[in-house]
Amino acid sequence: MNRFKTAGWAAIFLLSGASAWAGDFDGSKPLLCATIEGHTCDPGLACERELPADLGAPRFLSIDFNKKIISGPVRASPIVSMNKGQGQILMQGTELDYAWTVVLDTSDGEITLTLANRHDALVLFGDCKAM
Repeated sequence: MNRFKTAGWAAIFLLSGASAWAGDFDGSKPLLCATIEGHTCDPGLACERELPADLGAPRFLSIDFNKKIISGPVRASPIVSMNKGQGQILMQGTELDYAWTVVLDTSDGEITLTLANRHDALVLFGDCKAM
């Protein structure tokens, strides 16, 4: 009987922590995001894996949902469109002749970023934490 009681308390503890953690990525708190992996893609060629810094991408980005802005160390870009869907938040804008999209997984804070223009595309992957 004691095992079941302990397992029950452990389940309650884990579930309560998971719901608090999930709240960090629902768009209510500013986020600090690290870009971890990058891919550059050109028409007619296979995409190449590179470090984000080698692609000219910032290592860290901050997302301010209230101000609707995404900032790197050099530039800030307004979030022109934001859509909260099931399990994700989609953000879009433009910067330096690129259209960009950021998709935030609201369950764990993982992000996927795409930047595209008429010549090429960049795809970045990363993780965020609440500030």
